[in-house]
Amino acid sequence: MAVMIPALLRGFVGAICAQAALRRLTPSALRHLTLSSVMKSKRKTDHLERTADVVRREVVSAAKVCGAADESPSVKRLRLLVADKDFSFKAGQWVDFFIPGVSVVGGFSICSSPRLLEQERMIELAVKYTNHPPALWIHNQCTLDSEVAVRVGGEFFFDPQPADTSRNLVLIAGGVGINPLLSILRHAADLHRERANKGRGYEIGTIRLFYSAKNTGELLFKKNILDLVNEFPEKIACSLHVTKQTTQISADLKPYITEGRITEKEIRYHISKETLFYICGPPPMTDFFSKELESSHVPKEHIYFEKWW
Repeated sequence: MAVMIPALLRGFVGAICAQAALRRLTPSALRHLTLSSVMKSKRKTDHLERTADVVRREVVSAAKVCGAADESPSVKRLRLLVADKDFSFKAGQWVDFFIPGVSVVGGFSICSSPRLLEQERMIELAVKYTNHPPALWIHNQCTLDSEVAVRVGGEFFFDPQPADTSRNLVLIAGGVGINPLLSILRHAADLHRERANKGRGYEIGTIRLFYSAKNTGELLFKKNILDLVNEFPEKIACSLHVTKQTTQISADLKPYITEGRITEKEIRYHISKETLFYICGPPPMTDFFSKELESSHVPKEHIYFEKWW
């Protein structure tokens, strides 16, 4: 049974994490942890092998688990304290996830915004239960104060600079593919708040999220998403799709739910020269929508996708 710590987001947990971070893994322990994991990671489907040619940062940072909670029946959310000031990421990127005693390296997208790391030295991950050793460890053995190490990688990100041209975003997610897109959504909301409050910074266009899962129970981060939609109705909209819903949909979700898969017609409606498309989900889904967009004459440099197995 997975360990659940309900106080994940409460203030006193942050204090516990800050104290725990003082007992950081030593550099030699980090080297042993990462090198032994790389050497023993042999399977063709391993994260390290699939992403061998992808750009990574050099920094490997110690992290402490400061909380865990069930995001859905099959997905566990982790909050990690990363005290290392050299650790940073761009919205949409993932981490190599090194676990002491586990020879296989995990690869998990960050679902929190860069702003959370800047302000609290925290990142969040959401990991689906599978038989893959890192996921098994997270669901069955991970506890408060567990020590891990993380390294940022990935070429799938949204990181506009203040003077960049304003862009609309269309985010297309399937299942746990919501993770990097939620990071992008949260980052876009932070940029919009900054411009509204300070009168400067990057000017974000409109953001439309299309998100599909088996049922409403597996639609992750529903409250977080709808809170942003309600905070910025002029900027952010979402269309939540369920493909195998067997129970009644709650009244608060009904206005946002469509039964059935995301269709190419819905996506084509939002094509414009100012729009960037970010797609993350199972390979068949990312292949389908990236090809559909290309056939609709969207420039390749406006289509970004990430595949997770």
